[in-house]
Amino acid sequence: VQLQASGGGLVQSGGSLRLSCVASGTIFSIRTMAWYRQAPGKQRELVADITSDGSANHADSVKGRFTISRDNAKNTVDLQMNSLKPEDTAVYYCYVEVWKVARSTILLDYWGQGTLVTVSS
Repeated sequence: VQLQASGGGLVQSGGSLRLSCVASGTIFSIRTMAWYRQAPGKQRELVADITSDGSANHADSVKGRFTISRDNAKNTVDLQMNSLKPEDTAVYYCYVEVWKVARSTILLDYWGQGTLVTVSS
């Protein structure tokens, strides 16, 4: 399974960006899709995740500003980021939990390569 993320870049404080990630390869079903981020010198942290039935969870630090969404038919997950702050600067990683074949009890997880988001003050 490969994950291709896009949409990062440089934006001024208060601006918006939309991150997208598409999963490809041998996939029967994706249980959870998520975005994590890692700022310089800090641990990777969960930004938001969403299950296959659309149940979403957002970190307190981004609630009301970021929105995660997914398209099950296209195996994509997006992160709409509004009202960006300098502290949102980080490398953002796409993450998925995948069942590769039908009736499998094995859930595999995969990470994307990361996309850099830089918010200037």
